[in-house]
Amino acid sequence: MKQTTLCYLERGNQYLMLHRTKKVNDINHDKWIGVGGKFEEGESPDDCMRREVWEETGFTVTKWRYCGIVTFIHNIYEDEHMHIFVCTDWTGEQIVCNEGDLEWIDKSHLLELPTWEGDRIFLKLIAEPRPFFSLKLTYEYDKLKEAVLDGKRL
Repeated sequence: MKQTTLCYLERGNQYLMLHRTKKVNDINHDKWIGVGGKFEEGESPDDCMRREVWEETGFTVTKWRYCGIVTFIHNIYEDEHMHIFVCTDWTGEQIVCNEGDLEWIDKSHLLELPTWEGDRIFLKLIAEPRPFFSLKLTYEYDKLKEAVLDGKRL
């Protein structure tokens, strides 16, 4: 099972979002997501998140919260465990991302953007003052077939 991270950099009432437009054969093509990617050999979730944020944004994160894990089951793509983070402090200057366009988006407008249906669930979860969560999302093609939060079907 593939291991990945996804991080939402938070600035006031905005998240830094990545509009995935530049990679060929991208499962996330034309969708808006946080920044992140696949684990490299020997990395912890925190290691991967920090490296991916730096590679995609130029920022070095200094304060973050590990929010939860999302298990993706898909009929076409490899199953995945995605570790979700929110970062509230960083240093450095933003760079141009080679995977898409980075843009600060008001949280109130996030659900208007083209995203995966399940992303809408965990975007709401990370906005709540809640403990670590486990979310299982089962997809058939682009359609969310089932969502299970902390063992309870939604």
